[in-house]
Amino acid sequence: MATTTTAPADFDVQKNDSLGLRIQHLLHSNPVLGPLAVLIVAIIAFSIVNARFLTATNLSLVLQQVTVIAVLALGQTLIILTAGIDLSAGAIAVFSSILMAEFCVKAGMPGIIALLLGFACGTAMGAINGFLVTRIKLPPFIVTLGTLTIFFSLNSVVSNSETVRGTDMPGLMTWTGDSIPIGNFRLTYGSIIMLLLFAFFFYALGNTAWGKHVYATGDDTEAARLAGIQTGRVLFSVYTVAGLLYAIGGWILIGRLASASPNVGVEYNLDSITAVVLGGTSLFGGRGSVIGTLIGALIVGVFRNGLQLGGVEVVWQGFAIGLLVLVAVSLDQWIRKVKT
Repeated sequence: MATTTTAPADFDVQKNDSLGLRIQHLLHSNPVLGPLAVLIVAIIAFSIVNARFLTATNLSLVLQQVTVIAVLALGQTLIILTAGIDLSAGAIAVFSSILMAEFCVKAGMPGIIALLLGFACGTAMGAINGFLVTRIKLPPFIVTLGTLTIFFSLNSVVSNSETVRGTDMPGLMTWTGDSIPIGNFRLTYGSIIMLLLFAFFFYALGNTAWGKHVYATGDDTEAARLAGIQTGRVLFSVYTVAGLLYAIGGWILIGRLASASPNVGVEYNLDSITAVVLGGTSLFGGRGSVIGTLIGALIVGVFRNGLQLGGVEVVWQGFAIGLLVLVAVSLDQWIRKVKT
């Protein structure tokens, strides 16, 4: 009788363990599924709470609000995939936007030249981070914490802490803020650029040798080196490309604000990391996708917009996002324990 009474309990435990393991394996092989489920649930919940949430006007506003963060998070994703971190993302974006504006207004350069020089400056700032990480062998956290302060300080010096109005700049500089009407939905050119960038890097990471080397370097740097991958070059290229993406984000920021302001972007660094973490990319490197990052940025935008429509105070909006990050990191650690 003892055997017959304990057997069903043992079977239930094994069944539950089996279900948990299946979910763990599923999320390990498809990191996007978790963030996607969170996004869908959030959209449904906020649409029930407030009918205005699903209107075309509001959804277009959400997309516009997350565009800059999504582009910065794309560069952040490349770095986090290599088990690094970049605290200077927002500083590079804002400083690049100020440089572009100053090139136009004070130096009198044509818009296209100012834009290209701004991209070059952002790329150079990313390369400085990469050089310090790969050649001087400093930890990414320390490097980017230092350059965060340096770039924000230079930003204030160059701009004299003054905002450059969009009306004083060539139309190309604010073009990313123009939009295409699709009914009541307005799709900005900045959002189109953002989607094209995500499509490009989705392909690059999944279908090129460089992309495979990025994943391999983040998963196990020493094993990648022994396999013949020049991990130093991979890391340097990742930080450099991220700098270019931040500069593009700075250009989109000018269009979003219709100005170049040195007083914005303080929260962009943490927001970009938040989007990456919520998107399922592992902070330990080697696992994640840019599609997950895009979903993560949308989760941030949806939560903030939905909570605002619900009349929730700003402090509690931050609380909700912070709680989401803790849950996402805990989930990531659980997923990494999967036995393959």
